[in-house]
Amino acid sequence: MPNQEPEMPKISNHRPARKARRAKQSSCIYRVHNWSAYDRSLKQRGSVTLWFAPEAVVAWNYQGAAQRGAQFVYSDLAIETALTLRLIYHLPLRQTEGFVESLLHVMGLDLSAPDHSTLSRRQEGLSVALPTRPTQEPIHVVVDSSGLKVYGEGEWKVRQHGWSVRRTWPKLHLGVNEATGEIIAQTSTENSVDDAAQVIPLLEQIDAEVAQLGGDGSYDKHKVFKALANPSHPGPIEPIIALRKDAKIQQHGNCKAAPQARDEILRAIRHKGRKHWKQQRGYHRRSLAETQMFRYKQIIGDKLRARALANQQVESRLGCAILNRMTHLGRPDAYKVEKVN
Repeated sequence: MPNQEPEMPKISNHRPARKARRAKQSSCIYRVHNWSAYDRSLKQRGSVTLWFAPEAVVAWNYQGAAQRGAQFVYSDLAIETALTLRLIYHLPLRQTEGFVESLLHVMGLDLSAPDHSTLSRRQEGLSVALPTRPTQEPIHVVVDSSGLKVYGEGEWKVRQHGWSVRRTWPKLHLGVNEATGEIIAQTSTENSVDDAAQVIPLLEQIDAEVAQLGGDGSYDKHKVFKALANPSHPGPIEPIIALRKDAKIQQHGNCKAAPQARDEILRAIRHKGRKHWKQQRGYHRRSLAETQMFRYKQIIGDKLRARALANQQVESRLGCAILNRMTHLGRPDAYKVEKVN
């Protein structure tokens, strides 16, 4: 008989379990309870109706204490207003100056607009408050970070031909109230700063009592768990942080000291499984911080206009304040209705 080629082994065509779970999750159908109100809030976000309150007109010019050298002409309120309009409409500084001048002229106000050099100079050190609604209940804070482009080549050119000039990506760190979706804390750092180092600066900006803090594996650092066990807020903060897969228990049962929160999370993961621990502890609520980061890049932009780090901090904080005001206009109240097989 002629020589026959050996049969090739059959290869299973089953999808990996992870892809199957994602496909199952993506088949969920969600609907919105308050669609009518949410639809009105979306339209209101694009409204160009502008007005100056009488208090803002009075406080437009600088009225603070005298200082050495040249005196300020415009108050912090005037600078913040102009820079906020700049971010909303994505304007350069000179166009921002012209836009504010036209607004004051149309409104018939006897006020002048800050020039572009004044806006650039006064942006550094500007104190910006994040508009949030007060709460009496302990809150669940979720944290995340992402890079914002400062300057460099476009993504398409880099992908097709490679990069030819240096690019830099400062990091934006956010602390989000899981229940309301508000950004309640924000910092901006160089890209060399790790995420875990910003947990304490974020918590120091929060006035409300924090009960839980959720984050991904980049926050699995001993300094984070130590800060949550001894915070400046009353009482310890419960960490809901995904540990590394090679995590080890640091304090065993024969130790007389109180059990560490990180060890308790690891024991729970080993006992119940990582998936069930995430579901039980509400770990996936952490994705709300990623949602806010996506909103920032879509609405404000994924690129910083300022060059100095201090100005970048103010710029990103102004962007977070804008997002909070939009959130206060209305949020969707979504609920799961069924799954499609």
